[in-house]
Amino acid sequence: MESLLAFTVLVALVGVERLVELVVSVRNAAWSRARGGVETGLGHYPFMVVLHTGLLVGALVEAWVRQPEVPAWLAWSMTLLVLASQALRWWCIGTLGRRWNTRVIVVPGLAPVTGGPYRWMRHPNYVAVVVEGAALPLVHASWITAMVFTVLNAGLLAVRIKVEDEALASLPHGTVDA
Repeated sequence: MESLLAFTVLVALVGVERLVELVVSVRNAAWSRARGGVETGLGHYPFMVVLHTGLLVGALVEAWVRQPEVPAWLAWSMTLLVLASQALRWWCIGTLGRRWNTRVIVVPGLAPVTGGPYRWMRHPNYVAVVVEGAALPLVHASWITAMVFTVLNAGLLAVRIKVEDEALASLPHGTVDA
C-alpha cells in the first residue's frame, strides 16, 4: 500500500508539472500570436489533451484496481526514466524559450532553433513524451496503461510530427543557436 501511495503522489506531481506547462504554454502562445504566429494542427490537439490526461488517470486507476506486486528494480528504474524525461522536456522548453508551447504555432521570419537538444535531434520533446508515457505507468507495473498510451501516442505523433515539420518548413533556413 505504501508504494501505491508513493506512486499516486508521483502521478499527482506529474499532473502539477503538466499544469505548470500549460501556464507557460498559454503565455508563450500569446507571445507567438502577437508576433503574427500562425497555428496549424488544430484537429489533433483535443485528442492529444485527452490522451495525456488519460495517461495519468489510467496509470492511477490501473494501479489501484490491479494492485500489482512491483519489483523494486522496476519501480526505481522507471522512476529514473520519468525524471530523465522531465529533465529533457524542460531542457527543450528552456531552449525554445518564448517559442515553446503545446500547440503548433510558427512565427513567420523566425528561423528554427538548432541549439540545446535540437542540435542532436529534430523533436527531442517527443522523445521525452515517449519515454515518460511508457515509464510513468510502469513505476507501479501498470503495463496495460503503458501499452495503450504507447500505441495511441505513436499514431498521434505520426500526425503531430508531420504537421510540425510542414509548419517548420515555412521558416527561413538560417539557424538560431539558442
